[in-house]
Amino acid sequence: MSTANSQKVIHWERTRRLMITHLTIWFIFSFVVHWFAPQLNEIAFMHFPLGFYMAAQGSLVVFVVQLFFFAKQQEKIDRECGMAEDL
Repeated sequence: MSTANSQKVIHWERTRRLMITHLTIWFIFSFVVHWFAPQLNEIAFMHFPLGFYMAAQGSLVVFVVQLFFFAKQQEKIDRECGMAEDL
């Protein structure tokens, strides 16, 4: 196997692992947190029930922050594997 092909395989394995990690985080904040909203409502955050806050704003904040982290992590993987785009 050539070096270029081995770099592509390494790049795909790392990208796939990163994607699965971020999709798992997305699933947790999209579904799991909301399934437990009644229990979370017993906890207050900024004078609001935590389940309500996570449904209204908390999950959205996590998603936006997650996008920035994903882009930064993917750029690092691309650069380390020689697949980065020059701007």
